[in-house]
Amino acid sequence: MTTPTPDIRQKLKERGICIVIPTYNNGGTIGRVVNETLAYCADVIVVNDGSTDTTTDVLQAMEGITLVEYAKNRGKGYALKQGFLKACAMGFAYAITMDGDGQHYPASIADLFSAHQEHPDALLVGSRRLEGVDRSGGSSFANRFSNFWFWVQTGRRLPDTQSGYRLYPLKKLYGLRLLTSRYEAELELLVFASWHGVELVSVPIDVYYPPREERVSHFRPGKDFARISVLNTVLCVLAIVYGLPLRLLRWLEKWVRTIYTLLAFIFFMMVVITPPVWVYLKIQKWRIARAKDEQTKTRLTERMRKNLHNVIYRFARFVMFGHGIPGTRFSYKVEQADCFNNPHVVICNHQSHLDLMCMLIFTPNIIFLTNDWVWRNPFYGLIIRNAEYYPVANGLEEMMPRLRSLADRGYSIAVFPEGTRSPDCKIGRFHQGAFYIAQQLKLDVLPMCLYGPGKVLPKGKYHLNRGPIYIEVGAPITQSELQQMGGTKEQASLMRKRYVKKYEVIGQMRKE
Repeated sequence: MTTPTPDIRQKLKERGICIVIPTYNNGGTIGRVVNETLAYCADVIVVNDGSTDTTTDVLQAMEGITLVEYAKNRGKGYALKQGFLKACAMGFAYAITMDGDGQHYPASIADLFSAHQEHPDALLVGSRRLEGVDRSGGSSFANRFSNFWFWVQTGRRLPDTQSGYRLYPLKKLYGLRLLTSRYEAELELLVFASWHGVELVSVPIDVYYPPREERVSHFRPGKDFARISVLNTVLCVLAIVYGLPLRLLRWLEKWVRTIYTLLAFIFFMMVVITPPVWVYLKIQKWRIARAKDEQTKTRLTERMRKNLHNVIYRFARFVMFGHGIPGTRFSYKVEQADCFNNPHVVICNHQSHLDLMCMLIFTPNIIFLTNDWVWRNPFYGLIIRNAEYYPVANGLEEMMPRLRSLADRGYSIAVFPEGTRSPDCKIGRFHQGAFYIAQQLKLDVLPMCLYGPGKVLPKGKYHLNRGPIYIEVGAPITQSELQQMGGTKEQASLMRKRYVKKYEVIGQMRKE
């Protein structure tokens, strides 16, 4: 078990996460569970579901908790509902649920929070590590039974649908008004979440089962299996008349949005932009060829390239600000307003094919080092080749004179230090190339950090998801500051660590 880190309580509070603990007649364990939980989270809501033992006295004597209680036992489903409603009324965005019988270790809160940082919009389900645990045959059967029917009703698989240790995004709780009052409510919440497209993620957790003679269980095999069977029958009917149509509509909407975006991009590139650019280039190259002196040729060539950069810049702004990607919300922050007045080596984490569009909205005076397939792309290769974007295949040393010429003419040079798109949005290893270029050209490094493109268009996927896209431009890092970090290898390593922290901070701020 992990020891609470000093800042875990603060991180949970900043993220708007509380703990909800429903309890019924757990007088022997609830005090210890709550006290251990308070070491990890300052915001604990305990729902006393009509306890008749010492639970009420223990809870009423405790400080630092929010207590919800009522006289009559109504069941775990009802208690969860009251806990969620209280959490929403108190302004929390997320709730971690755990049992009051001591089965769940509060230390697993840190595991759920870590998974939440990677999947901020997901419903997280603690998947119990049960190897070597002494469980009853009925408990094992109930879990397999629940997992099977969850798959039938949603078409998705989860290894532990009976686990009560979960993190819920409160704004994505569906079917709360229809929630049944007993154990089956937790399955019901999962099914409705799946039907509405909420991401479901399993998180391995440890559990404790006391010796059989010490266990306190409120599960009634006959009645509760009957209730679960009735609920599954109802959910199977709803899966056909409600869940399946929802899934089909969501699938159709996703592909309509993707096809619309693709066709719009092809139309603008192949009809609106590329033909006029091709004619413009022909005319300008004819004028350059007819020019009588080198100064005029240089001036005409530079004007042609500037105009191409302006076309790219305006197209990027049209796409990002003109709803060119439906289902997304684009926003940005620039720490230093005049940072684009001078050339820099621009570095950015790489998540998606959408990254270039996000970075191009700030200035036309920027070029990218690209892969060969981008440089030869049939849709926009003509423009970027003539705008002096360069493929990296030939190596940095060969490109350095061209890059120096670009910097001298006022262009920033954009490089993705990771070298490739991240498959899971995590910050990958930074290569030294960007820092070597900055060192050789004596340029400051301008950091940009992207959040969202990898979720909207993940690597290896062909459809667009809904979601926010955000880019933050930090203050330039001078050569003097870079040299204090060490050589280019140390600079790459330290800058990656900064990006990991920055991405975590942005993720905490960009909550839905």
